[in-house]
Amino acid sequence: MSVHLLLSAGRGPQECAWALARLLRRLEADATRQNLETDRTETVAGDRPGTYRSVLIRIAGAGAEAFAASWTGTLCWQAPSPYRAGTGRKNWYVIARPCQVDTPRTAFAEADVDIVACRTGGPGGQHRNKASTAVRATHRPSGIVVVVDTERRFGLNRGIAMRLLRQRIEDGDAAAGRAVTAARHHVHDELVRGDPVRVERPETPKQDPASRKRTRRRP
Repeated sequence: MSVHLLLSAGRGPQECAWALARLLRRLEADATRQNLETDRTETVAGDRPGTYRSVLIRIAGAGAEAFAASWTGTLCWQAPSPYRAGTGRKNWYVIARPCQVDTPRTAFAEADVDIVACRTGGPGGQHRNKASTAVRATHRPSGIVVVVDTERRFGLNRGIAMRLLRQRIEDGDAAAGRAVTAARHHVHDELVRGDPVRVERPETPKQDPASRKRTRRRP
C-alpha cells in the first residue's frame, strides 16, 4: 500500500518554505518510527538553501493511508523566523494533501469491441441500406460507442470505427491526466492560516544530567 502526499508552502513567505523543510523531516522521522518507507518523488526548492516550496512524498507500507491522513490538512511549524529577527510572528503554515500522481491508461484490444452491422440513411442510398454496410462499434470497458457509415464497404467502415475508438480512448486518458495535474496545482491555493491539524516545534536540546547537578551546586 502506498500513498502520495503533497506538501506545499502555498503563496506564503520564505519562512513557510523553511517550515516545510522542517515539517518534512519530522514527517519522515515519524514514518520511520512506524516502519513506513518514504521517498521524495518531486521537490521544488525555495529561495533559501535547504527550503522547499513544495514536496511530493511517497509513503509506503502497512498503515500508509492512515499515517498520511494523520498528516493531512494545515500543518504549523511554531518557531521564530530565522530571516527576520524583528517580526513577532512564530506560526508558519503548510498545506498537506493526498494526491493522485498518474492515471491508469485504458488498454485497447479489438477483442473488447462489439461490432454490429447496421443501416443508416443519407446519400448513396439504397445499396447501403440493403447491404447494412454501416458499423456500430462499442468498446465495452469504457462504454464508448461510434457509428461509421462513410464508406460503401463494411470492412472499411469497421477499420475507421476501430481507429476512432482508439483515438477517443487516448483523448479520454489525456484529459484525465490533465485533470490530475490541475488538481495537484490547486493544492497550492488551498493553504489557510490558522486551525492547524498539527503543530510542531523544534526539539528542545536535552541537558546532560551531570550538568544539571553542577548547576544546582553553584552558590
